[in-house]
Amino acid sequence: MEGTRSGRGRERGGRQSTTDRDTRETMLEPNPEPQIDPNAQVAAAIQRMTDLLAHVVQQQGHNPNPPVGNPRNPENYVESEDRALERFQKFFPSKFLGGPDPDMAEQWLEKMIDIFAALHYSEERQVTFTLFQLEGATRSWWNIIRTKWEREQTPRTWVNFVREFNAKYFPPLIQEKKEDEFIRLRQGTQSVVEYES
Repeated sequence: MEGTRSGRGRERGGRQSTTDRDTRETMLEPNPEPQIDPNAQVAAAIQRMTDLLAHVVQQQGHNPNPPVGNPRNPENYVESEDRALERFQKFFPSKFLGGPDPDMAEQWLEKMIDIFAALHYSEERQVTFTLFQLEGATRSWWNIIRTKWEREQTPRTWVNFVREFNAKYFPPLIQEKKEDEFIRLRQGTQSVVEYES
């Protein structure tokens, strides 16, 4: 029985001492730290990682996908906008300010056509990148055309852009003049028409 009593006594004493110790610790530390839920910690860490990844994607130009396919086979190659713009700019395309000289407009447009022939870009991308080169009066002209296209739901294609560009910078009178000049050209002693036949 003694063993039983001493066991009970220890048990009671153990309870009392634990309670006393908790009371003393509470008195020593008036603001004990609250227990943090491990699930909340994991959720907070995941949220921080998500925010960080979103920031990285934003810094990369909103297109985290690398190019797909083989760049030597343009039909199956999808290139990011940033990379495509970088390649376009390596050709040092000139800016176009407009003006009354149709020869300047013609030279600029031919240069753009040559660049896009080398790059094999889609028609919409060609128009988008060409717009980076328009400044001053031509930028204002484009804003009018863009509004018209949106209203009429005109597709943003290279063919449509060239048509609008030619209508603005090569009016019919200038086109006729260029045709006349071409017809009057001579190859040696022959006219172009004679040379062609």
